[in-house]
Amino acid sequence: MLKLLLAAILVYTTNQIHFPADLGLPGLNIVNLMVLAGFGLLLMSPRDPEAHRPTLDGPLKFYFLALAVGLVIALVSRPMGLMADLTYFKTLVFFPLYYYLFFHGVQDRRTAWQLLLVVGAVAALAALEALSEARAYGFTYSETRRSAGPFGPDYRSSNRAAVFYAMFLPLFLAPLLMLRGQAFWRLVALGCVLLVAAAILFTYSRQGYAIGLLAAALVALRRGPFTALVLAAVFAVALPMLPEGASERVSETQQEGEFGEEQLDESTESRFEIWSGAMAMWSENPMGTGLNRFKSLIGEYSIYSDIDAHNYFVLTLAEAGPLGVVALLWLVWSMWRLARLVQGAAIDARTVALARGLQIAVLAMVLGNLYGSPFSEGAVMGMFWAVLALLERLAILEQREAEAWAAMAEASAGAADARASEPRLRHPDGGLTAGRP
Repeated sequence: MLKLLLAAILVYTTNQIHFPADLGLPGLNIVNLMVLAGFGLLLMSPRDPEAHRPTLDGPLKFYFLALAVGLVIALVSRPMGLMADLTYFKTLVFFPLYYYLFFHGVQDRRTAWQLLLVVGAVAALAALEALSEARAYGFTYSETRRSAGPFGPDYRSSNRAAVFYAMFLPLFLAPLLMLRGQAFWRLVALGCVLLVAAAILFTYSRQGYAIGLLAAALVALRRGPFTALVLAAVFAVALPMLPEGASERVSETQQEGEFGEEQLDESTESRFEIWSGAMAMWSENPMGTGLNRFKSLIGEYSIYSDIDAHNYFVLTLAEAGPLGVVALLWLVWSMWRLARLVQGAAIDARTVALARGLQIAVLAMVLGNLYGSPFSEGAVMGMFWAVLALLERLAILEQREAEAWAAMAEASAGAADARASEPRLRHPDGGLTAGRP
């Protein structure tokens, strides 16, 4: 029952836009109830007697504490709407709870692999949806004809869609390049790589292009310099065949001003203006303005009002102060460290390959939050928290299984030595037989 619910949570979280969500209750929706049901089933399940403390437990609790301090600052210094503030806080802490749910909800390797397959299928279907949108747009580019997949109703969500696809690209590319002797899984990985790469292409997100290319290059370099050169050659050959809209979108970054001078496009320029305003906001509020206050205050410090920070680290500094940024940086570093620990501890070659991809996926996630703020968005980050938990759990279960086999082998060898050392009686016909005098 719990396994089916976990799979349903993975499917629903990324595809919330296609399912009913509102329950008519303030601050509560369907995915909240699904996760609460998951924790309820977890509490009723037998406890693992050899349970390990999750790697991200300390960093996550410190991050939650920093957010709670930010909530108190908001309620005390700038009271607005209590329910809106509590809902904002709930959104920030809710999706990281997937890490605990999936870590403790998986008790065997079979379940972990089944859920990872669900993750891969959901990501691939999300990419297919982006390609379907691109086909409906005639594979032509305009600002309003950018694929967003299941991450939003229109082009305004294309950047967060690109971040999602770029995060999952190294998780598919690493098994493709690093698994040996497993042709089936490499073929599956190849199909997923092609899907998410094409999805990134048709989001026409410059951020997505940069992150995707960097992630692919780093995975290839992890495999070896020759692989990196081959990948670069493939890209060079494919570049002229890419849709004209992709190069057009990249060229829009630099534009010509009224007097012929080079200048950044409005989207890029606006971010620098917002970030400058955020720094001014923080300088006047060293402990942070409090959660859910950035949009209402940014108009006092920049020409833009009621707008997102377009950088989760800047947003955290402005709202939760240095304590929030320290907590966030510790959490992000711990994610990368978790991937490294899994890589060193895992025994199955597939787990090792995924862990190598996860290290680079963490970097892609960080880069995605430097030009946007999808860290708190469940459709983008929900499955990522689950992947962190599932791979960590897999490594633990693999080690446990290997230790059990080693103990059995040692016990078997000890029993054989004991039998060999027992006194033997000579049989009348000259043979040997086990026995005691």
